[in-house]
Amino acid sequence: MAAAAIGTSLLAGCASDEDSGTDAGGSDSKGKTVITVGLFGTFGFQEAGLYEEYEKLNPKVKIEQTVIERNENYYPQLLTRLGSNSGLADIQAIEVANIAEVVQTQSDKFVDLGKADGVSKDDYFPWKWEQATNPEGKTIGLGTDVGPMALCYRKDHFEAAGLPTDREEVGKLWAGDWGKYIEAGKRFQQNAPEGVAWVDSAGGVYNAVISSSAKRYYSEQGKLIYKDNPAVKEAWDLAAEAATTGLTDKEQQFTPPWDKSMNNGTFATISCPPWMLGYIQDKGGDKAKDKWDVAQAPKPGNWGGAFLGVPETSRHKEEAIKLAAWLTAPTQQAKLFAERGSFPSTPGSYKTPEVAEAKHEFFSNAPIGQIFSAAAEGVPTQVIGPKDQVIQENIVNSGLLQVDQKGVSPDKAWESATKTVDNALDE
Repeated sequence: MAAAAIGTSLLAGCASDEDSGTDAGGSDSKGKTVITVGLFGTFGFQEAGLYEEYEKLNPKVKIEQTVIERNENYYPQLLTRLGSNSGLADIQAIEVANIAEVVQTQSDKFVDLGKADGVSKDDYFPWKWEQATNPEGKTIGLGTDVGPMALCYRKDHFEAAGLPTDREEVGKLWAGDWGKYIEAGKRFQQNAPEGVAWVDSAGGVYNAVISSSAKRYYSEQGKLIYKDNPAVKEAWDLAAEAATTGLTDKEQQFTPPWDKSMNNGTFATISCPPWMLGYIQDKGGDKAKDKWDVAQAPKPGNWGGAFLGVPETSRHKEEAIKLAAWLTAPTQQAKLFAERGSFPSTPGSYKTPEVAEAKHEFFSNAPIGQIFSAAAEGVPTQVIGPKDQVIQENIVNSGLLQVDQKGVSPDKAWESATKTVDNALDE
């Protein structure tokens, strides 16, 4: 499972800086150069065997990682350490929701990886490369993964409600228009199994729709536009419609009740980037195997992704640059997908057997490599602002959650959400 999802990070094992046994010069007792990697969530480099492979290729290098479980704890620490120029690892991860702020305010604290040996801008999606590049052309991070979105659906619930179950036919129900997805939900609810809703949450609908838009909360010039952006209004209106017409299971994503609903099968669809597949499988359990399938979303969108950067304070800058470049190269990204499900940010990886031929047994052997590759190649170049995460979390939690769970009118909820956003941005 990939590390990055707006508003959440998945569980990971933790290590502390004191565990390394490394001397002040950055070498271990055997004289090897120790490269430290600071991560959040679950990137999977160690679990997929990539560190071990790199150490075999480079016998004088040892890799030690430190993991903080959640990005909301990791990111403030990263900013504090950048501010003091101390305590930083040789390589630091940056979540996509934070990359714009880091690029705007901390570019001088990172090495320009666009100039590193073996790194080619052409290996990455243009929009992914641009996210980590400042106006002067300095690239402070290399993309580890992306989160192209599909729609996961319960075949058994679709069949019971009289909807098609073949993934190609399901995709045609809503192709090209998120409004068609809501209309399909209304058809579903007419004959839905008892206790089963069309979608998990209004917030999930909002996130899916807005994630397929190029412009969201900021203009290309960095101006806040979320209150007047038609794309935000469309996402809000569709999410509110889902809530007010009884299409949602009234959940809040990434909470214990949401996990329980996933296990009990009380909703029929959910927007799913690649990392969500493992989450559904984990929470759904064996009783849900072969009941889920994967279809194309109405429009290509992206939810998730991260970057690796090398701070200027790195004790072993050249070795850290080499490792960051190697970990994010197309070959390694394909291996990471095969082992852990992180979807590559390098289109060249999509031609490898690990990606092109990938199927997911739990999801009715859906050809996920093909589905997510097509979605990734259609993702628009998105304008990401420094406070995207703050804005989105408050729109969902201070706005749509109130519509979904408390019956607040969409107009009043929007007013409340925008006030909360403005207050958060003024802090």
